[in-house]
Amino acid sequence: MALIDFSTIKELISDSTGGKNKEVLFKEVLLLVLARATRADANVESIEVIHVQNALKEITGDEFSEADILTAASSEIFETQSLERTLANATKKLSEKDRITILECLASLIRADTFVRDPELEFFNHVATALRASPSEVAGLSVTTS
Repeated sequence: MALIDFSTIKELISDSTGGKNKEVLFKEVLLLVLARATRADANVESIEVIHVQNALKEITGDEFSEADILTAASSEIFETQSLERTLANATKKLSEKDRITILECLASLIRADTFVRDPELEFFNHVATALRASPSEVAGLSVTTS
């Protein structure tokens, strides 16, 4: 099930989401961030696309083709607003758990090809900042109960 049109994110940009389903927003943001990350170092590797497909299937239950991922990576949604601004708007409606999941998936994806490059780190930092992630969230730490 492809979410390539990013309708919820587009509505968020225009401030017309109202009570739009937060689960759909989370799926779209996760797809968007992971797909865009595959291009962060200008070297899209098949292992990265497969990693994105697996993460999306595991977390959302939806399957995405390689074409879906590559289309999302090249999305023209940012003609009106930057990735950082889009994520900053989305974070207001995402839960802490959703934000942590996005960051964990992104970190895992960056490590997928065993080479971490400066543009990938820069992309991660932009996403973490835009999602207003605390240092503990970035480190994957959260309060646990016994």
